[in-house]
Amino acid sequence: MSDSAPDLLQRKIIHIDMDAFFASVEQRDFPELRGKPVAVGGSSKRGVVAAASYEARKFGVRSAMPSVTAKRRCPDLIFVKHRFEVYREVSQQIRAIFRMHSDLVEPLSLDEAYIDVTQDKMGIGNATRIAEMIRAEIKKQTNLTASAGVSYNKFLAKIASDQNKPDGICVIKPHQGADFVAGLPVRRFFGVGPKTAERMAKLDIHTGADLRSRSQDYLQQHFGKSAGYLFRASRGVDHREVRSNRIRKSVGGERTYGDDLVSETDLQDALETIIDIVWTSIEKCEARGRTVTLKAKYADFRQVTRSYSVDHYVAGKTEFARIGRDLLASIMPVENGVRLLGLTLGNLEGAETVDDEEPGAVEQRAFDF
Repeated sequence: MSDSAPDLLQRKIIHIDMDAFFASVEQRDFPELRGKPVAVGGSSKRGVVAAASYEARKFGVRSAMPSVTAKRRCPDLIFVKHRFEVYREVSQQIRAIFRMHSDLVEPLSLDEAYIDVTQDKMGIGNATRIAEMIRAEIKKQTNLTASAGVSYNKFLAKIASDQNKPDGICVIKPHQGADFVAGLPVRRFFGVGPKTAERMAKLDIHTGADLRSRSQDYLQQHFGKSAGYLFRASRGVDHREVRSNRIRKSVGGERTYGDDLVSETDLQDALETIIDIVWTSIEKCEARGRTVTLKAKYADFRQVTRSYSVDHYVAGKTEFARIGRDLLASIMPVENGVRLLGLTLGNLEGAETVDDEEPGAVEQRAFDF
């Protein structure tokens, strides 16, 4: 990053992402797990992988994957139960390191955050050096590794942090941003999941350069409210500030099925998987909410939502699951089949303070399981 004073739209932003955080904490605390394929999560038939070590990822094991699939891909996979209280404690250690350098820290979850160091507390002035100092201090205090992305906006910093994982750093300077984005596959853009990438491929859009060649009107026609974001991001532009007080509106996820779900048993089994995945996201984000919403899209693309609110914050996974099951029961029986099912925790603590100029920007969603 340049040491000269940047303008308002060329800030110095670092994105820190811990490497395989949950699994790495388990391997740190239990030496017998080191160097072995480890999955944090349940090993039962309905279990879901919350996190996977890099040894497990070599076999294609990924977070949000059904445990039976993970075990099939990696027969030697070792499952361990999550310890969120430990992960939270380590996360607090890491955030304290961030705040040594800046008060503008925006956590995205327990294991990642943006840090605006345009005006850093120590007066170092060089974002790359600060990122290396942060990574070194994390290693010293926690014996864990972190990857860093350094750039002039949030979009590029987040992409950069994934570029040289694990235990790596990537710097994208202002004069490099547009060219860097041009070479990215569209799947690397936040919010572009497999389904959207498939739609883009049919329109002969495969890279950031392809996106940039389309007008905003064209993108609006094909991608609706995402058009503005795609138009700017394809040019390496992102004006969002790092906000230390940013509050999420909701935490949730949805899954589209290749074969429509019709029977009550199939729908219940599908919901149990979604409950596991979404509650893991809720724990990871430390979210507390009062409203649970079920979303179902039928085979004919009609969509229905059902919500239920309580006068207290949902107490835990048991209550969240019970409400979700009750909401599913309310749309039974299903005659035409369900092609998409989703569950969300909303009405989150502090959500009323969100700035609505960027609708949806603060929602944490578990798309494309």
